[in-house]
Amino acid sequence: MQLVVSDTGPINYLVLIGHIEVLPLLFHKIIMPLAVRDELMDPNAPSAVREWIISPPAWLEMRELPAHSFDDDSLAGLGKGEREAITLAATLHADLLLMDDRAGVKAALRKGFDTTGTIGILNLAAKRGLLDLRDAFARLRRTSFRYPEDLIQNLLSQHKSK
Repeated sequence: MQLVVSDTGPINYLVLIGHIEVLPLLFHKIIMPLAVRDELMDPNAPSAVREWIISPPAWLEMRELPAHSFDDDSLAGLGKGEREAITLAATLHADLLLMDDRAGVKAALRKGFDTTGTIGILNLAAKRGLLDLRDAFARLRRTSFRYPEDLIQNLLSQHKSK
């Protein structure tokens, strides 16, 4: 079983577009640091996200960073959720890190982690027949998610040709 750690972005957007249920179907269990939970519960987070995290599903495990965690200067410019997600992934020797933040992804890649974000998760779920990619992207467009339109069009054309 793949060990997967998540940052805030993918959870947030999958809840908002009604496709959070693909995560356990794709990865069985997701682990998140407490800082990510706190970001999802923040009063400025969308109400649907705050309501969802109040009663998290059984497949979502929240973990406190171990006391022996170290400060990593290479993560200094990142938000707390990204820093803790990368640190927890390193501590657990995770196989995959779910993250949308570009700076966070770059830092994770420099540390040797495989990463994917909301678009990658939706693409994988569509390949497995778990959702309609065109509909999922249409829902994503109605959120604050930022993405390169050419990437979306390329993925849609790949799915159309299959």
